[in-house]
Amino acid sequence: MTAGHDGEEKMGFKCGIVGLPNVGKSTLFNALTQTAAAEAANYPFCTIEPNVGEVPVPDPRLDTIAAITKSQAAVPTRLTFVDIAGLVKGASKGEGLGNQFLAHIREVDAIAYVLRCFDDGDVTHVDGRIDPLADAETVETELMLADMESLEKRIDPLVKKIRGQDKEAKRTLALVEAALEHLREGHPAREADVADADRAAFRALNLLTSKRVLYVCNVDEASAATGNDYSRAVEERVAALAGEAANGPKAPSVIVISAKIEAELAQLDEAERAEYLAELGLEEPGLNRLIRAGYQLLELITFFTTGPKESRAWTVRAGASAPRAAGQIHTDFEKGFIRAETISYDDFLACDGENGAREAGKMRLEGKEYVVKDGDLMHFRFAT
Repeated sequence: MTAGHDGEEKMGFKCGIVGLPNVGKSTLFNALTQTAAAEAANYPFCTIEPNVGEVPVPDPRLDTIAAITKSQAAVPTRLTFVDIAGLVKGASKGEGLGNQFLAHIREVDAIAYVLRCFDDGDVTHVDGRIDPLADAETVETELMLADMESLEKRIDPLVKKIRGQDKEAKRTLALVEAALEHLREGHPAREADVADADRAAFRALNLLTSKRVLYVCNVDEASAATGNDYSRAVEERVAALAGEAANGPKAPSVIVISAKIEAELAQLDEAERAEYLAELGLEEPGLNRLIRAGYQLLELITFFTTGPKESRAWTVRAGASAPRAAGQIHTDFEKGFIRAETISYDDFLACDGENGAREAGKMRLEGKEYVVKDGDLMHFRFAT
């Protein structure tokens, strides 16, 4: 199930980390990337440029596959996190670092809102109070205002194109006007009910509030395992959103994490980390859950390649075809795709590897129409 991957690789799934100043956003990012790339300090705008960190996606299946194959190396798939300068009210009108903030948000695929869910008199809050739901609303409102301004600017150019009998412009204008009405009613674009035929055109509007959202409740150290009243208020709000028919799967996800604990864990070796987690009553670092939550938020799945040299995890969007998956390894694999020799992870495990799976008839030959499943082990045949 091995595959070469010299040459061009296609990755780049980005999750932006946003929040008001002093909510622990940069502390979390530093822990996430185990670097001090983002200066964490107790004053607004300590993160002037977006910092980018690539992190491995924790997946115990990869180590199991590598052990069965006796691979020399196990190479995890990766997710990119972008730490974006703190936002304040008025960002959509250029307040603070508003213009930079909004430009950087447009470049990510999903957004993690870090919400302050801890009391600390030594760390100032930009609004002088602790209210994570209000913080989330401030961020969301600024993004909605920016979306409205962006859409309003598109109307006149589209009207001119329609006068020139541009049919595509007419369709786009209808989407723009529908999105504007939705936003003016106080709803983010991701909650809009868009017809399947219009989804691609709607995505092309590149609206800030059309991106999927994850609420990251940054709690005090004592609340890392159980959460607190602040985080529970956020969870209740998300549950209410998910219960509304129009929002359903488009409602934000939520996780509870202590940035302080994660920063401390990042400095420990593996044995010390395990001991510290046990003392705190935690099964794993919160960052693992954050990375997986970001991965799920982006609707990503993992497939594997394996051989004596290495076992490697790869990322594709859910619903991707076998040729698209092959293209993640190298563009030539997608262009010349013939077939994919495929084994499910469960079958690979049960049959103790590729040879056993082949002998048991568990290796399948899949063609261009095959939709990749999470955990598939794949070997691609292609014509050069």
